[in-house]
Amino acid sequence: MFRYVLTAALALLAMPAFANDSIAELGTGGLILSRSDAVAMESEDLYISPEKVTVDYVFRNNTDKDVDAIVAFPMPDIEGDPNEMPAIPDGQSDNFLGFEVTIDGVAAKPQLEQKAFALGIDIGADLKAQNVPLYPFGDAAKAALAKLPQAVADDWIDRGLIIEDTADDGSGMKTVYVPFWQLRSTYWWRSTFPANKAVRVAHRYKPSVGGTSSVSFFYDGQFQGQYIAYKTRYCMDQTLENAIRKAAKNDPDGTPKYFENRIAYILTTGGNWATGTIGKFKLTVDKGDPKNLVSFCGENVRKVGPTRFEMTAENFYPEHDIDILLLVPTGGDGGSGG
Repeated sequence: MFRYVLTAALALLAMPAFANDSIAELGTGGLILSRSDAVAMESEDLYISPEKVTVDYVFRNNTDKDVDAIVAFPMPDIEGDPNEMPAIPDGQSDNFLGFEVTIDGVAAKPQLEQKAFALGIDIGADLKAQNVPLYPFGDAAKAALAKLPQAVADDWIDRGLIIEDTADDGSGMKTVYVPFWQLRSTYWWRSTFPANKAVRVAHRYKPSVGGTSSVSFFYDGQFQGQYIAYKTRYCMDQTLENAIRKAAKNDPDGTPKYFENRIAYILTTGGNWATGTIGKFKLTVDKGDPKNLVSFCGENVRKVGPTRFEMTAENFYPEHDIDILLLVPTGGDGGSGG
């Protein structure tokens, strides 16, 4: 496994702090086909940055008959838990990642299927009966829960659909009902793959970028806490660690002045097409400005431009997901990077 550390400047806003000054990233991946025996993936061109993820596929039906298939894009599951707020690009929309797809250059209109669960039980009918949106975040769900009859609210609390949350909204302490259910969303559409022809499918969305308000694996002058887990997950090497030590040494408090951003891309859900491999695979990570630090795992990664690094492979079988760690200076020069 090639270990690569990049220095980057990414135009990111500081993430808001929650109970533990951390926001969880939502792992998101690519497309899934209902047919795997006839349609092969000739190529996949994957681009990841904190601002956007784009994926360009070329599928080919190598048989002598047209193939009709369902193509699906599973959105990440989200939990309506006020104590574990995930990073959601659009907190008011069912399409909370801004997902878009084209087929041979023409915009497609996928259908959205949503299901809500509490304790593993489908509670979609309960929510719809009270005109409560299945999407747990946003003003619409908050307003609908405030109108629940008391008997319904008590029943939902007992069944784990909602919980009571007491907080000061500026006018005094108030108790409100907040969602505690899980939402599962999938965009899907029917597609025809003509016999012995290629079909180009492209999709894009804004990634869920997790964050922590400081470097969670370095404090009191040493690497500790989640250090081992981070080193394994993000392939952190000596270059990155030296940059963190230097930033801590240059700070009067001995603290490296960075905050974390994290992006997770689920690559291992792929492989459900003919042969299970990708003919030509390309991954591009956009690094941005050199003052930020970026670490991720990859093989034969090379620099292809001022802000981009690329990994390519042939007959590629996706065995591991892609996890990207970004350390963004909170002020000053943040060190010189690696």
